[in-house]
Amino acid sequence: MRNIIVTGGNGQLGNAINSIETEFGNGDNYIYLTAEQLDVTSVDSITEAVKVHKPFYIVNCAAYTAVDKAESEKDLAFSINAAAAENLAIICKNNSIKLIHISTDFVFGETNPLPLTEEMKAVPTSVYGATKLDGEKLIIQHLEEHFIIRTSWLYSEFQNNFLKTMIRLGNERDELSVVYDQVGTPTYAVDLAGFIMHIINSDSLAYGVYHYSNEGVASWYDFAYEIFKLNDIKINLKPITSDKFPTPAKRPNYSVMSKDKVKEVFGISINHWMESLANCIKKLN
Repeated sequence: MRNIIVTGGNGQLGNAINSIETEFGNGDNYIYLTAEQLDVTSVDSITEAVKVHKPFYIVNCAAYTAVDKAESEKDLAFSINAAAAENLAIICKNNSIKLIHISTDFVFGETNPLPLTEEMKAVPTSVYGATKLDGEKLIIQHLEEHFIIRTSWLYSEFQNNFLKTMIRLGNERDELSVVYDQVGTPTYAVDLAGFIMHIINSDSLAYGVYHYSNEGVASWYDFAYEIFKLNDIKINLKPITSDKFPTPAKRPNYSVMSKDKVKEVFGISINHWMESLANCIKKLN
Protein backbone atom coordinates (compact mmCIF):
# COMPACT_ATOMS: atom_id res chain seq x y z
CA MET A 1 0.00 0.00 0.00
CA ARG A 2 1.37 3.38 -1.05
CA ASN A 3 0.69 6.69 0.65
CA ILE A 4 -0.67 9.52 -1.49
CA ILE A 5 -0.76 13.04 -0.03
CA VAL A 6 -3.49 15.32 -1.39
CA THR A 7 -2.83 19.00 -0.59
CA GLY A 8 -5.83 21.30 -0.37
CA GLY A 9 -7.56 18.15 0.81
CA ASN A 10 -10.83 19.81 1.83
CA GLY A 11 -11.23 21.76 -1.44
CA GLN A 12 -13.41 20.88 -4.40
CA LEU A 13 -10.97 18.50 -6.10
CA GLY A 14 -9.74 16.99 -2.83
CA ASN A 15 -13.34 16.14 -1.95
CA ALA A 16 -13.90 14.73 -5.44
CA ILE A 17 -10.88 12.41 -5.12
CA ASN A 18 -12.08 11.34 -1.67
CA SER A 19 -15.56 10.57 -3.04
CA ILE A 20 -14.24 7.91 -5.46
CA GLU A 21 -11.29 6.63 -3.44
CA THR A 22 -13.14 3.52 -2.21
CA GLU A 23 -14.07 2.56 -5.78
CA PHE A 24 -10.90 3.54 -7.64
CA GLY A 25 -8.19 3.95 -4.99
CA ASN A 26 -6.59 0.59 -5.78
CA GLY A 27 -5.79 -0.06 -2.12
CA ASP A 28 -3.56 3.02 -1.83
CA ASN A 29 -3.79 5.17 1.29
CA TYR A 30 -4.94 8.69 0.39
CA ILE A 31 -4.11 11.33 3.00
CA TYR A 32 -6.11 14.55 2.63
CA LEU A 33 -4.31 17.48 4.23
CA THR A 34 -5.97 20.87 4.67
CA ALA A 35 -4.11 24.19 4.58
CA GLU A 36 -4.04 24.08 8.38
CA GLN A 37 -2.41 20.62 8.34
CA LEU A 38 -0.01 21.34 5.47
CA ASP A 39 1.05 24.86 4.54
CA VAL A 40 2.46 24.50 1.02
CA THR A 41 4.16 27.90 1.32
CA SER A 42 6.30 26.53 4.18
CA VAL A 43 9.29 24.31 3.38
CA ASP A 44 9.26 23.09 7.01
CA SER A 45 5.58 22.13 6.81
CA ILE A 46 6.06 20.14 3.58
CA THR A 47 9.23 18.50 4.92
CA GLU A 48 7.42 17.42 8.09
CA ALA A 49 4.44 15.99 6.15
CA VAL A 50 6.80 14.03 3.88
CA LYS A 51 8.71 12.71 6.91
CA VAL A 52 5.52 11.58 8.68
CA HIS A 53 3.60 10.13 5.71
CA LYS A 54 6.40 9.00 3.34
CA PRO A 55 4.27 9.52 0.20
CA PHE A 56 4.80 7.89 -3.18
CA TYR A 57 2.83 10.70 -4.86
CA ILE A 58 1.82 14.21 -3.87
CA VAL A 59 -1.30 15.53 -5.61
CA ASN A 60 -1.17 19.32 -5.32
CA CYS A 61 -4.73 20.67 -5.28
CA ALA A 62 -3.76 23.65 -3.09
CA ALA A 63 -4.09 26.91 -4.99
CA TYR A 64 -4.98 30.57 -4.72
CA THR A 65 -8.03 30.66 -7.01
CA ALA A 66 -9.67 34.04 -6.25
CA VAL A 67 -9.08 35.27 -9.80
CA ASP A 68 -10.18 38.88 -9.32
CA LYS A 69 -8.73 39.29 -5.82
CA ALA A 70 -5.35 38.11 -7.13
CA GLU A 71 -5.05 41.38 -9.07
CA SER A 72 -4.61 43.19 -5.73
CA GLU A 73 -2.96 40.29 -3.83
CA LYS A 74 -0.12 39.48 -6.22
CA ASP A 75 2.38 38.42 -3.55
CA LEU A 76 -0.05 36.06 -1.84
CA ALA A 77 -1.13 34.53 -5.17
CA PHE A 78 2.53 34.05 -6.17
CA SER A 79 3.45 32.46 -2.83
CA ILE A 80 0.68 29.84 -3.09
CA ASN A 81 0.61 29.24 -6.86
CA ALA A 82 4.30 29.54 -7.75
CA ALA A 83 6.67 29.56 -4.76
CA ALA A 84 4.77 26.68 -3.13
CA ALA A 85 4.92 24.68 -6.37
CA GLU A 86 8.69 25.16 -6.36
CA ASN A 87 8.90 24.05 -2.70
CA LEU A 88 6.95 20.89 -3.52
CA ALA A 89 9.03 20.14 -6.63
CA ILE A 90 12.36 20.45 -4.79
CA ILE A 91 11.22 18.34 -1.83
CA CYS A 92 9.70 15.74 -4.19
CA LYS A 93 13.01 15.54 -6.07
CA ASN A 94 15.03 15.12 -2.87
CA ASN A 95 12.72 12.36 -1.63
CA SER A 96 11.97 10.51 -4.92
CA ILE A 97 8.29 11.48 -4.83
CA LYS A 98 6.15 11.96 -7.95
CA LEU A 99 4.14 15.18 -8.21
CA ILE A 100 0.73 15.66 -9.81
CA HIS A 101 0.05 19.40 -9.99
CA ILE A 102 -3.22 21.05 -11.01
CA SER A 103 -3.01 24.09 -13.28
CA THR A 104 -5.49 26.09 -15.32
CA ASP A 105 -6.70 27.30 -18.71
CA PHE A 106 -5.96 30.82 -17.39
CA VAL A 107 -2.32 30.39 -18.40
CA PHE A 108 -3.67 31.30 -21.87
CA GLY A 109 -4.89 34.80 -22.69
CA GLU A 110 -6.23 36.09 -26.00
CA THR A 111 -6.20 33.17 -28.45
CA ASN A 112 -7.64 32.21 -31.81
CA PRO A 113 -10.79 30.08 -31.51
CA LEU A 114 -8.97 26.76 -32.01
CA PRO A 115 -8.57 24.02 -29.37
CA LEU A 116 -5.56 24.82 -27.19
CA THR A 117 -2.75 22.26 -27.24
CA GLU A 118 -0.04 21.71 -24.64
CA GLU A 119 2.59 22.98 -27.09
CA MET A 120 0.97 26.37 -27.66
CA LYS A 121 2.67 29.41 -26.13
CA ALA A 122 0.94 30.42 -22.91
CA VAL A 123 0.54 34.19 -22.48
CA PRO A 124 -1.63 34.87 -19.42
CA THR A 125 -3.57 38.14 -19.11
CA SER A 126 -4.28 37.94 -15.35
CA VAL A 127 -2.19 37.75 -12.18
CA TYR A 128 -3.83 34.41 -11.34
CA GLY A 129 -2.88 32.97 -14.75
CA ALA A 130 0.64 34.38 -14.54
CA THR A 131 1.28 32.88 -11.09
CA LYS A 132 -0.05 29.49 -12.19
CA LEU A 133 2.23 29.55 -15.25
CA ASP A 134 5.17 30.49 -13.01
CA GLY A 135 4.33 27.47 -10.86
CA GLU A 136 4.38 25.19 -13.90
CA LYS A 137 7.77 26.51 -15.02
CA LEU A 138 9.31 26.09 -11.56
CA ILE A 139 8.11 22.48 -11.31
CA ILE A 140 9.52 21.67 -14.77
CA GLN A 141 12.81 23.33 -13.80
CA HIS A 142 13.31 21.24 -10.64
CA LEU A 143 11.51 17.90 -11.09
CA GLU A 144 11.34 15.43 -13.96
CA GLU A 145 8.73 13.14 -12.34
CA HIS A 146 5.81 15.54 -12.69
CA PHE A 147 2.35 15.57 -14.22
CA ILE A 148 0.95 19.08 -14.70
CA ILE A 149 -2.77 18.96 -15.50
CA ARG A 150 -4.38 22.11 -16.88
CA THR A 151 -8.12 22.09 -16.39
CA SER A 152 -10.98 24.56 -16.79
CA TRP A 153 -14.32 25.67 -15.31
CA LEU A 154 -14.24 23.17 -12.44
CA TYR A 155 -17.55 22.37 -10.71
CA SER A 156 -18.98 19.56 -8.57
CA GLU A 157 -21.37 18.78 -5.74
CA PHE A 158 -18.61 19.92 -3.35
CA GLN A 159 -17.71 23.41 -2.09
CA ASN A 160 -18.68 26.65 -3.86
CA ASN A 161 -18.62 26.78 -7.66
CA PHE A 162 -20.50 28.12 -10.68
CA LEU A 163 -23.07 25.29 -10.65
CA LYS A 164 -24.06 25.91 -7.03
CA THR A 165 -24.08 29.69 -7.51
CA MET A 166 -26.42 29.37 -10.50
CA ILE A 167 -28.81 27.08 -8.60
CA ARG A 168 -28.88 29.52 -5.66
CA LEU A 169 -29.42 32.58 -7.89
CA GLY A 170 -31.99 30.71 -9.97
CA ASN A 171 -34.03 30.09 -6.84
CA GLU A 172 -33.66 33.70 -5.64
CA ARG A 173 -34.22 35.68 -8.85
CA ASP A 174 -36.59 35.94 -11.79
CA GLU A 175 -33.94 37.20 -14.19
CA LEU A 176 -30.19 36.71 -14.64
CA SER A 177 -27.57 37.92 -17.14
CA VAL A 178 -24.60 35.67 -18.00
CA VAL A 179 -21.74 36.30 -20.45
CA TYR A 180 -21.85 34.46 -23.77
CA ASP A 181 -18.55 35.63 -25.32
CA GLN A 182 -16.21 33.65 -23.06
CA VAL A 183 -16.01 30.13 -24.44
CA GLY A 184 -14.47 27.02 -22.89
CA THR A 185 -15.47 23.68 -21.40
CA PRO A 186 -16.89 22.90 -17.95
CA THR A 187 -15.05 20.14 -16.07
CA TYR A 188 -16.72 17.88 -13.52
CA ALA A 189 -14.23 17.57 -10.64
CA VAL A 190 -15.11 13.89 -10.14
CA ASP A 191 -14.11 13.13 -13.76
CA LEU A 192 -10.80 14.95 -13.21
CA ALA A 193 -10.33 13.00 -9.97
CA GLY A 194 -10.81 9.78 -11.94
CA PHE A 195 -8.08 10.80 -14.39
CA ILE A 196 -5.69 11.64 -11.53
CA MET A 197 -6.32 8.19 -10.04
CA HIS A 198 -5.76 6.62 -13.46
CA ILE A 199 -2.27 8.18 -13.55
CA ILE A 200 -1.53 6.88 -10.04
CA ASN A 201 -3.00 3.41 -10.59
CA SER A 202 -1.13 2.89 -13.88
CA ASP A 203 2.08 4.28 -12.33
CA SER A 204 2.65 6.08 -15.62
CA LEU A 205 6.09 7.34 -16.61
CA ALA A 206 4.65 9.69 -19.27
CA TYR A 207 5.59 12.82 -17.36
CA GLY A 208 4.71 16.25 -18.69
CA VAL A 209 1.93 18.80 -19.20
CA TYR A 210 -1.59 17.62 -20.07
CA HIS A 211 -4.90 19.28 -20.82
CA TYR A 212 -7.97 17.73 -19.21
CA SER A 213 -11.53 19.02 -19.28
CA ASN A 214 -14.76 17.39 -20.31
CA GLU A 215 -15.53 17.18 -24.03
CA GLY A 216 -17.55 19.77 -25.94
CA VAL A 217 -17.72 23.55 -26.08
CA ALA A 218 -19.80 26.04 -24.10
CA SER A 219 -20.08 29.66 -23.15
CA TRP A 220 -20.89 30.56 -19.54
CA TYR A 221 -24.38 31.36 -20.82
CA ASP A 222 -24.69 27.84 -22.31
CA PHE A 223 -23.47 26.33 -19.03
CA ALA A 224 -26.01 28.33 -17.01
CA TYR A 225 -28.82 27.49 -19.46
CA GLU A 226 -28.15 23.76 -19.10
CA ILE A 227 -27.97 24.01 -15.29
CA PHE A 228 -31.38 25.70 -15.13
CA LYS A 229 -32.88 23.24 -17.61
CA LEU A 230 -31.66 20.16 -15.72
CA ASN A 231 -32.85 21.60 -12.38
CA ASP A 232 -36.20 22.67 -13.87
CA ILE A 233 -35.61 26.26 -12.73
CA LYS A 234 -37.74 28.80 -14.59
CA ILE A 235 -35.77 32.02 -15.03
CA ASN A 236 -35.37 34.72 -17.65
CA LEU A 237 -31.74 34.10 -18.66
CA LYS A 238 -30.15 36.87 -20.71
CA PRO A 239 -26.89 36.59 -22.71
CA ILE A 240 -24.55 39.58 -22.28
CA THR A 241 -21.08 40.49 -23.51
CA SER A 242 -18.09 40.61 -21.16
CA ASP A 243 -17.80 44.40 -21.43
CA LYS A 244 -21.22 44.66 -19.72
CA PHE A 245 -19.82 42.67 -16.78
CA PRO A 246 -16.38 44.18 -16.08
CA THR A 247 -14.06 42.33 -13.69
CA PRO A 248 -10.64 43.27 -12.25
CA ALA A 249 -9.01 40.25 -13.93
CA LYS A 250 -9.21 39.68 -17.68
CA ARG A 251 -10.59 36.24 -18.60
CA PRO A 252 -9.50 34.13 -21.59
CA ASN A 253 -11.92 34.70 -24.47
CA TYR A 254 -11.50 31.13 -25.75
CA SER A 255 -10.08 28.33 -23.64
CA VAL A 256 -11.37 25.10 -25.16
CA MET A 257 -8.51 22.67 -24.60
CA SER A 258 -7.52 19.88 -26.96
CA LYS A 259 -7.64 16.50 -25.21
CA ASP A 260 -5.88 14.65 -28.06
CA LYS A 261 -2.64 14.19 -26.11
CA VAL A 262 -4.23 12.98 -22.89
CA LYS A 263 -6.50 10.52 -24.73
CA GLU A 264 -3.66 9.16 -26.85
CA VAL A 265 -1.10 8.80 -24.04
CA PHE A 266 -3.44 7.37 -21.39
CA GLY A 267 -6.03 5.64 -23.60
CA ILE A 268 -8.92 7.21 -21.71
CA SER A 269 -12.36 8.29 -22.87
CA ILE A 270 -13.79 11.58 -21.62
CA ASN A 271 -17.46 12.42 -21.02
CA HIS A 272 -19.18 15.31 -22.79
CA TRP A 273 -19.75 18.17 -20.35
CA MET A 274 -23.54 17.89 -20.65
CA GLU A 275 -23.46 14.22 -19.65
CA SER A 276 -21.23 14.91 -16.66
CA LEU A 277 -23.33 17.89 -15.58
CA ALA A 278 -26.42 15.66 -15.57
CA ASN A 279 -24.52 13.07 -13.48
CA CYS A 280 -23.49 15.74 -10.97
CA ILE A 281 -26.98 17.22 -10.66
CA LYS A 282 -28.42 13.74 -9.98
CA LYS A 283 -26.04 13.49 -7.01
CA LEU A 284 -26.99 16.97 -5.79
CA ASN A 285 -30.68 16.13 -5.92
